[in-house]
Amino acid sequence: MAVCRRILLKLSGEALMGPDAFGYHAATMQGMVAQIKEVSELGVQVAIVVGGGNLFRGATGALSGMDRATADSMGMLATVMNALALKDALMAAGVEARVQTAVTIAHVGEPFERDSAVRHLEAGRVVIFGGGTGNPFFTTDTASALRGAEINADLMLKATKVDGVYTADPKKDPLATRYEQLTFDEAIARNLGVLDTAAFALCREQKLPLCVFSIFKPGALRRVVAGEAEGTHVVI
Repeated sequence: MAVCRRILLKLSGEALMGPDAFGYHAATMQGMVAQIKEVSELGVQVAIVVGGGNLFRGATGALSGMDRATADSMGMLATVMNALALKDALMAAGVEARVQTAVTIAHVGEPFERDSAVRHLEAGRVVIFGGGTGNPFFTTDTASALRGAEINADLMLKATKVDGVYTADPKKDPLATRYEQLTFDEAIARNLGVLDTAAFALCREQKLPLCVFSIFKPGALRRVVAGEAEGTHVVI
């Protein structure tokens, strides 16, 4: 039984490409969609913010000499492409979904509008937010915290390749241990790099709890929304 009524799920672009070096990995996408469908059928309202790192990352473009605002605008468009791909995969699996974008692109998705997004969620549709915040210099982590606060989500979930937050990189340090729970102040003070500082500050200010978990563990999303021990929880 789900204990969360409404969640904001942050999916990175890198997660969509699975083991590939670019683009989308079909089996990986199907696995994510299966988990989203499972919790949606439990009655959980699911909103998603998707990144664009599998296609284009603004910060990387800036490092190669592009104007940062231009590069970030390109990154926003990449997130819209990912939102459309995820919507298509959800619809193919029988899950009603809508795309709302922070950058207006006619005939591609609805412009973001809070009340409309909430109505979709209450009708049982998954809402995918593309375009980040609509502004350069802000990450999709910050967009996730912003949208989560705007729709009054009970929990923000950051889906990663690792099953939580560790004391060190578990791939490099065999003695690294996973935190079961942290406060936002502890995570910021320890510079754990779970979210960027702006996203952390917004979650803390809006009292929006966070769970970091692995989307690649079968059933992990269901366990999180059911309140079971899964991932690392970051609380006020």
